[in-house]
Amino acid sequence: MTRASLDKQPSDVAAMFDRTAERYDLLNSLMTAGQDRRWRGLVRKAVDARPGELILDLAGGTGTSSVPFVAAGARCVTCDFSLGMLRVGARRNSAVRSTGRLGFVAGDALRLPFADDSFDAVTISFGLRNVADTGQALREMLRVTRPGGRLVVCEVSRPPNALLAFGHRLHLKYGLPLLAKASSNPDSYTYLAESTLAWPNQAALAGRLREEGWDAVRWRNLSLGVVALHHGRKPAQ
Repeated sequence: MTRASLDKQPSDVAAMFDRTAERYDLLNSLMTAGQDRRWRGLVRKAVDARPGELILDLAGGTGTSSVPFVAAGARCVTCDFSLGMLRVGARRNSAVRSTGRLGFVAGDALRLPFADDSFDAVTISFGLRNVADTGQALREMLRVTRPGGRLVVCEVSRPPNALLAFGHRLHLKYGLPLLAKASSNPDSYTYLAESTLAWPNQAALAGRLREEGWDAVRWRNLSLGVVALHHGRKPAQ
C-alpha cells in the first residue's frame, strides 16, 4: 500500500483519505480534542455566506464544513479528490442534498472543474497543505472566484510563542508517531506530522496569497497559532 508523502501525489493522498473516510470526522474530533468544531464555526463566520450566494468548499470531504453555509441560505458545492470522502458525505447529507442547495463534485484543486468567476466565496480547511502545488491551487481558486469575491483558508500553522512552538514540534515529531502505532490508519498520522512540519508560517502563507493575486490578505491565529485563518479577496477588476 503506497503511503502519501511530501511530494503529495494526488492519487496517494486521495487513497489515504479514502481509507479513513468513514471515521474521518470522528478522528478529527478526537485528535483535536473537539477544537475542530470551534474552527469550523469560525470558518463559517469568516466566509459570511449570505442567502443566494454560491460557495465552493474545496477539500470539503464529507460535507461537514459545507452544511453550515446551506443553513445560512447559500448554495454550496463540496469539492474533493477523494471519492471515498464524497460518497460518505453524499450519503450522510442526503436530506440537505435533496433541497438542491448542496452538491458533491469530484475535482482536483490544481484543475478545478468550474468556469471562471463562478463563486461568491471559496474556502478550504486543512486541504491546502495536501496539494502538490500551492501556488497553482491558489491561482485556480482565484480563477473560479467572482471579482470582489472572498477566500478563507483554515490551515495548520506555527505558534508564534517560541516555547509553545517547541512543544508543538515535539508533539508532531514524537507524539503523533505514537498515535500512529496505535491507530488503524497509521499512515495518515505520519503524513499529518510530516506535512505540518513542512508547512510555512502565517506570514509566509500570506505572502503566497498576495503573490498569486489575492488582495486584502490578512490572518488570525486560532488555538494560539497552531491553526491560522487566512482571508483574501479577488480584485474587483
